[in-house]
Amino acid sequence: MRNLLFALLLLPLMASCVKDTAQVTLDSLLDEMISVEESARYPLVPYRCLQVSSYDRSSVSPDSPGWFANNDGYGIVCTDTVDGRVERVMFDEKGPGAITRIWITTVDKRGTWRFYFDGESTPGWIVPAYDLMRFGIPRLGRGLLQPHTSYTPDRKGGNTLFLPIPFARSCKITFEDEPGIAPTPKYYHINYRKYPEGTSVETFSAASVARVGKKISEVDDALLHPASRSGLQVDKKRQVLQPGDSLWIDLPQGENAVYEISFQLANADSTAYAQLMRNLIFKADFDGRSTVWVPLSDYSGGGMGAPAVDSWFLSADGQGKVVSRWLMPYKTEGRLLLQNISAHTADVSMEVGTAPLPWGGRSLYFHASWRQQTGLPVYERPDDDANCREWNFATLTGRGIYKGDVLTLYNHSRAWYGEGDEKIWVDDDVFPSHFGTGTEDYYNSSWAPVVIFQTPFGGAPRADQASSHGYNTFFRTRNLDGIPFSSLLRFDIELLSWVRGTVDYATTVYWYGDMGAKAVDTSGLEEAAQDLLPVPGDLSKYRRENSIEFEETTPIASSPSIHFDKQSMLGFVDGQWSGGTQLLCIGGKPGDSVEFEFNQLEDCPYQLVVYATKAPDYGIVSFSVNGQDTHIKWDGYDTKVTLSDPISLGCYSPVRGALTLKISLSGANPKAVEEKNLFGLDAIQLMKKQ
Repeated sequence: MRNLLFALLLLPLMASCVKDTAQVTLDSLLDEMISVEESARYPLVPYRCLQVSSYDRSSVSPDSPGWFANNDGYGIVCTDTVDGRVERVMFDEKGPGAITRIWITTVDKRGTWRFYFDGESTPGWIVPAYDLMRFGIPRLGRGLLQPHTSYTPDRKGGNTLFLPIPFARSCKITFEDEPGIAPTPKYYHINYRKYPEGTSVETFSAASVARVGKKISEVDDALLHPASRSGLQVDKKRQVLQPGDSLWIDLPQGENAVYEISFQLANADSTAYAQLMRNLIFKADFDGRSTVWVPLSDYSGGGMGAPAVDSWFLSADGQGKVVSRWLMPYKTEGRLLLQNISAHTADVSMEVGTAPLPWGGRSLYFHASWRQQTGLPVYERPDDDANCREWNFATLTGRGIYKGDVLTLYNHSRAWYGEGDEKIWVDDDVFPSHFGTGTEDYYNSSWAPVVIFQTPFGGAPRADQASSHGYNTFFRTRNLDGIPFSSLLRFDIELLSWVRGTVDYATTVYWYGDMGAKAVDTSGLEEAAQDLLPVPGDLSKYRRENSIEFEETTPIASSPSIHFDKQSMLGFVDGQWSGGTQLLCIGGKPGDSVEFEFNQLEDCPYQLVVYATKAPDYGIVSFSVNGQDTHIKWDGYDTKVTLSDPISLGCYSPVRGALTLKISLSGANPKAVEEKNLFGLDAIQLMKKQ
């Protein structure tokens, strides 16, 4: 039947095709970003996709100590001195190329970014902070530039930029810290295309940005709001599938492409929904070869539980509807199939939109493969090479382009599991051409544990607990940063964590490849049929009687140098912090203080008991209540991170219904390490004296 029954991808007329030319400009790259057809073709200009990052330079080779080193915030190319300025070089590439993604984060944004193009000594672009939200292009919206959920304008947090930055002969990117400011970790990824010598490239400039300003705005909006595309042949089937049954649609004969697929699980019992979505298997065959075999929950980008997803290539409502915008070309024939491997009936429908598309020398088949493994050990000692391990996300052979992945997992520990770096080997790499800085960084976020977020090319649709305990899902889809490979792509990830434990991993990878290309060591029916685990209880809800959380209380006064951060403590096993979090106080020096007020109290004496944190880099603090010195000096030093014993401050009566608590830094234990003047506050108990 010919009728568009669902709203999906609308390409602006300007992006209906990409010109068959070797000329690379900001215009052509923006057109390519929203060209569905070009996403399924091997590159016209045979570039390499590479990544430079701040990974720990102690990592030299798998056979050398330090392969799992995790001090990832200080890796740079080199240091330059320019007109007396010390500039840390983060990127220095010779030849024609184009930056396709910049991901950054830090704890202190003060300083200056500089972009030097084509060997010029004067920067062609300046950013007045370690903060791409200040990149300086007014039309950049949340489609091309996204702040992370951790983002703050002044200190902690980061952002990701997808605006392409082409260069004709070279590009160097540096960062200068503010004079007198001690360097802090600067985490970064810079993904880029390296074009063959002789490729004609127009260098990024203020003039090119001004020329395509309208297009930048249009592309940004299109990425955020994929709309309907008309003119497709639409076929639809609905069927109540008994256990073991399948629903399928045979595609039109000849050179065509699937532009859109809509799946719908109807009338699903909410208690059975998650398991049913995992037990519906999506398969695709093109020209006599199977190229897709993935559980529908994972194919959707949502992973276990099939939550809502909102992205450029995929959408899902978290209630059984999944929309796929991956282009799937074929030469002669194809079949799409949905199989029910559960023990329950499933009322499902599938709607497919196709259109003619000539098959050419650069045309590739769409692939999606799936792999699951349970009981993987995660390790907390990156310096212990003998016990650290890597896990293979995917190994692909043949010619193709890597376009993204989903990581969905169950974390059996009450701590962050994702310290491990991704390492992607392409063709004849002697060192990974992509070496990352942590799981959340790869997925366009920063600072663990991760909270739920959605962007066009990455997100975290599920995060059960603030501790990372239970189910978690990440997705990342690649646009201009897709990775071409001619014979082999191997994607490994380190299994590093905050505490020793185990995780169950399942990965879906999206890619395009020739007919003979394949994924190695994939999973099948046995793994997909496994029962999902129950969602763990929320340990963060633990509270002490009559307690007030410091992290939920705003200080009434503090020294200017002290900064505050709400820190999850559920990963530290030596203590049960109230609420699972603490107030971390950073940057102080002896004599500095912070003051809290607790009001609306009855006119009677109260016993005050403080719970705090001990750690190797924590200082000594003293307490006063209502201006009275308690004569208690409490040492926060310990060889490990642990919760303190109760710190009894004594009995005090409110003044005008309030008690004021002042906590002052008094010094540090000689054994304390690093900053020495940190301190962490959990909760205070206010107990009426009987």
